[in-house]
Amino acid sequence: MKRREFITLVGGAAAAWPLAARAQQPIPVVGFISGGSPDASAHLAAAFRKGLNETGFVEGQNVRVEYHWLEGKYDQLPVLTADLVSRRVALIATPTNTSAALAAKAATTTIPIVFGVAQDPVQLGLVASLARPGGNVTGINFFGREVSAKRLRLLHDLLPKAVRVAVLLNPANVTSAKANLREVGEAARAIGLQIQILNAATIADINAVFAGFAHERPDALFLAGDSFFVDRRVQFAILMARDRIPATGAESEFVKAGGLMSYGTDLAETCRQVGNYAGRILKGEKPAELPVLQSTKFEFVINLQTARALNIEVPQAVLSIVDEVIE
Repeated sequence: MKRREFITLVGGAAAAWPLAARAQQPIPVVGFISGGSPDASAHLAAAFRKGLNETGFVEGQNVRVEYHWLEGKYDQLPVLTADLVSRRVALIATPTNTSAALAAKAATTTIPIVFGVAQDPVQLGLVASLARPGGNVTGINFFGREVSAKRLRLLHDLLPKAVRVAVLLNPANVTSAKANLREVGEAARAIGLQIQILNAATIADINAVFAGFAHERPDALFLAGDSFFVDRRVQFAILMARDRIPATGAESEFVKAGGLMSYGTDLAETCRQVGNYAGRILKGEKPAELPVLQSTKFEFVINLQTARALNIEVPQAVLSIVDEVIE
């Protein structure tokens, strides 16, 4: 081989090395944890992917998302997060579940985590401050305390004669249940409502709660924000229609299924923001330097068909502030 040909050959191979190295680099894996089911939470997963897309990441092309659906089985979190950490995923996303965020935080101090939580992330110990999280964790805060209080007030505006409100919690979702118990209790005392605390963690539990209403009937039902409850929204709608009990949920999906009203964060927007932050971190930004965002988009939704079926006249003052009316 002539010397000139040899130099050309080596030079060409050297130029190709970076391209080959880039081609062989593994696609980053994101562990996505939801407390709900794939069917009921499909719109949230789509919103998360939209956020990733905004930063140039397309699922199946330059990022792989592993979806983990708890379907209310929160006791699986320690094993699940430990597995994600042992496999060294690039990032863990917990868009709408505080318990998942805390489990991920307990499992790793190095793998980036992007959360969506209802409680104060500083008080939860997830971040050092909202402006400068300071560790491997950042995300979105969607004001659970304020939202729960306002939702109870809106329910009272709809049902001014209501005195006794049953509050349904999911004890399996420990962090959320404790926060809801405290927040709704404070709001009820401020309004002058009496609350009855009930628990349900399974389909059978939900049926049992409604069976109990035959003996002690509340004026209204307040469902705590919980992914399992959202999954069971059709079951709730059937039981509420049967027993003629007005009820409020945290998500608009509950109202679309037949519930009376909802007020809460636009969780699809939260998931989009979590996806956007995840993409930015995958591109090299540090969680410690990305400030915790705070939700600014909330939805008040009423089902007028359900209101008519329950002989509830919705005051014009309430209708004037509704974001969406289900006819």
